[in-house]
Amino acid sequence: MTDIFEGLNEEQKKGVLATEGPVLILAGAGSGKTRVLTHRVAYLIQKGISPYNIMAITFTNKAAGEMRERIDNMVEFGSEAIWVATFHSSCVRILRRFADHIGYKTNFVIYDADDSKTLMKHVLKKLEIDEKRYSPKMFLNAISNAKNELMDPETFLQGAMGDFNEEKKGQVYREYQEQLRSNNAFDFDDLIMKTVELFKRDGEVLKYYQEKFHYVMVDEYQDTNTAQFELVRLLSGGRRNLCVVGDDDQSIYKFRGANIYNILNFEMHYPDATVIKLEQNYRSTKKILAAANDVIRNNNGRKEKTLWTENDEGEPISLRQFESAFEEAEFVVDDIERKARKNEFSFGQSAVLYRTNAQSRLLEECFIRENVPYRIVGGVNFYSRKEIKDVLAYLKTIDNAVDDIAVQRIINVPKRSIGQTTVNKAVMYADSCGISFYDAICDAENIPGIGSAANKLKGFVLLIQSFQSFLREGKTVPELVKEVIEQTGYVNELRLEGTDEAKGRIENIEELVSKAATYQNDAEEPTLSGFLEEVALVADIDTLDTSLERVTLMTLHSAKGLEFPNVYITGMEDGLFPNEMCMMDESEMEEERRLCYVGITRAKEHLTLTSSRMRMIRGETRFNNISCFVREIDEKNIKGDTYIPKKKPLVDPFDAPPAKESPNAELFKRAKPKNFGTKIEKNPLDYSEGDRVKHAKFGEGTVAMINDGGRDYEVTVDFDSAGTKKMFASFARLVKLN
Repeated sequence: MTDIFEGLNEEQKKGVLATEGPVLILAGAGSGKTRVLTHRVAYLIQKGISPYNIMAITFTNKAAGEMRERIDNMVEFGSEAIWVATFHSSCVRILRRFADHIGYKTNFVIYDADDSKTLMKHVLKKLEIDEKRYSPKMFLNAISNAKNELMDPETFLQGAMGDFNEEKKGQVYREYQEQLRSNNAFDFDDLIMKTVELFKRDGEVLKYYQEKFHYVMVDEYQDTNTAQFELVRLLSGGRRNLCVVGDDDQSIYKFRGANIYNILNFEMHYPDATVIKLEQNYRSTKKILAAANDVIRNNNGRKEKTLWTENDEGEPISLRQFESAFEEAEFVVDDIERKARKNEFSFGQSAVLYRTNAQSRLLEECFIRENVPYRIVGGVNFYSRKEIKDVLAYLKTIDNAVDDIAVQRIINVPKRSIGQTTVNKAVMYADSCGISFYDAICDAENIPGIGSAANKLKGFVLLIQSFQSFLREGKTVPELVKEVIEQTGYVNELRLEGTDEAKGRIENIEELVSKAATYQNDAEEPTLSGFLEEVALVADIDTLDTSLERVTLMTLHSAKGLEFPNVYITGMEDGLFPNEMCMMDESEMEEERRLCYVGITRAKEHLTLTSSRMRMIRGETRFNNISCFVREIDEKNIKGDTYIPKKKPLVDPFDAPPAKESPNAELFKRAKPKNFGTKIEKNPLDYSEGDRVKHAKFGEGTVAMINDGGRDYEVTVDFDSAGTKKMFASFARLVKLN
């Protein structure tokens, strides 16, 4: 066995040596937490602990595999007996042995997302609930949230008393669980919830695992939900040798059910806990860490810690502000290409991060135009995404309807009760007559055996013909795209789902509207055919390098756990990052700030923050301030530069900076409101403290406090249902109640 303490700093050694009782290791970004966990396992074995009695839980199979490999390299033999697995795989192993103790057979099946959706459709049909009014995904999302909180159907229904919609969800939840049980199936969330149920119902099974696992270690503890917290508490309840490793400053998965209070309140649950802070960073330069510390210290709900490093000082963070999002994307690609030419950073050493998937569209187009190889992590090519392909299929059908694939793709999207049998009959008729599929359905009444389905096909044809008439009236391409979205009900159906995935798909459709508007402005003679041709050229170009030497594009959420020498964070604007809705809620703002902290700490040597003064969103041009997170960075840790775009901006509503001032000074005036030379006028409020107001999301409440925050008023409201919220007046749009 290798030297256990080789290469460890003093705090890391403490984490390895603190084996008894509850231990909280607060591991800052890039502080070597995986190293501590693997060395800790090796030390336990060196102490004489049987590998059979050690459990290490991670969140991903990749992390589990990496930990297993490191342990195998350190421990000469016996490491295969150590239980290294994800939460879900651990629960499957337990349930395979003891599921019969809670009324299931041990040969149960596990439903994936598609299986669950299919089952939900059966449930809704049985309960006579209209899918058009109540989306299956909406119910599945509510059930998932309930299971993450260990709430069974009966408990859910008890809490829903008097609320019609919540009671309906509870009824669906109850029937859904009954159907799962009758099929001897667990869905993904059941795996943890049912394991907890098993432990609580059968003391002997719980005692067996508590005796088996003398030492329990959990990685990424800040990402655990309520069910995972309870599972870990029960497993470690025998000897209480629980070691959790995580960073509250990197808790960014609230939308998935993660509960940051699991790590913040660890010492409340375990008063005798040993707390160790890993604050030495091995990844980034001093300047990058200073900027990260500048941002995250503005959060109140966190454990106090400050990252530091023995690495080089490094360059200050670069701040670049542009007139338009196109110039921003153009700069990022040009800068990456320039650095590659100068051998500063190769393509594979560079990464571009953004808040929403929709932001990738302009970047992808610029990368393709400049023939710079790239890859998207955690997503697909913008024009390959289902919702984009669906809308484009409508446009192709409207244009000339010769693309049978496009017509067949959307003939039942959104659903209009045209089944595959009907489609097959139309295809056979088209083939026999030597005509297109669209021409065949235009002649639906003559299709053999079509029956009553002919009327449904005619309805689709009339819809397409209405769009064609709309275009002949002289409407623009973006107007047509909006008309298609509105008349088909595509976006409305996504809204009914009520999931984060659906929201992301809506954002992508809005970005397509922006693309159409840009085309309409740029083209000399804009036409629908021209737009489809331009999109096809962007989407179909296949000249990218197939090697791994590619620029990485990903959302900030996807970037967690990764690192790159050269990083760009784009879209650093109020309303985009932080998200507009998050700016109205203090807890949501803190999560957005943690996301910014995660983004900054992905960079090892060089970090560039970019923003656009104007950005097209949903086909409309918006004018934005630089993100408040940028303004939280001390001026000594950041520098501003100018950029001369290749093309003149289409719209230039801003005056050029005075020639006598340096570019850096002008940029910092815009980035730092406290340095603005002119007074910013706030809109007066039509309500005051004590008034009753209404908010679009949180409902009615009473204004508790109003503070003058300089650029805007900070308003605290005690909402009747949503609790107390602190928000900016300009974003809150509160309406005074008479």
